[in-house]
Amino acid sequence: MGKKKKKYYTVWKGHKSGVFESWNDCKAQIKDYEGAQYKSFATFDAAKAALKGNYFDYIGKNKTFKSELSTEQLKKIGRPNYNSIAVDAASSGNPGIMEYRGVDTKTKRQLFIQGPFAEGTNNLGEFLALVHGLSYLKKHNSNRILYTDSKTAMSWVRKKTCNSKLVRNAKNKPVYDLVDRAVNWLIENDYKTTIVKWETKAWGEIPADFGRK
Repeated sequence: MGKKKKKYYTVWKGHKSGVFESWNDCKAQIKDYEGAQYKSFATFDAAKAALKGNYFDYIGKNKTFKSELSTEQLKKIGRPNYNSIAVDAASSGNPGIMEYRGVDTKTKRQLFIQGPFAEGTNNLGEFLALVHGLSYLKKHNSNRILYTDSKTAMSWVRKKTCNSKLVRNAKNKPVYDLVDRAVNWLIENDYKTTIVKWETKAWGEIPADFGRK
């Protein structure tokens, strides 16, 4: 196996801000800190430069994507519908520190964000993001569609349930409190929003991606 590449972590908001050379050091700054802002970078210089900027200018950016599909396949799929919002979640470990957000698909302008939470999973975050998106669009009486790259989240929303195997405990109670609210919202509300699977192979990472892969 090849040697794992070293990463550097910029923390804009945490117990201490700065550039940290290990995930454990970064994690110590963001654990139990509401609204923590952080991101990994490939070099120390990039992380240091980012610290002088704005968190929202970096998440989900600075990546170059190439389609994995042929020209003919791309023609069949077409382009994304920009009359939409996109949602995604990020989990540092599974379970681990988790957060989710929704953005305007075209501009990547952030519409909502929740977390980071002390313990969650990517599937839980994707589910919460999707229901939050449905609620957001209904509240604004919007005809926009909703993109997610999670088939699991789509299935849970369709069934109006959450089938996570993560055992409930005191650490993940804030997440499960939101999950319970989300399930109740699905049961008690009708919505007209069309949920569409984001075609990652054709279009690259979903615009709401946190850019920490």
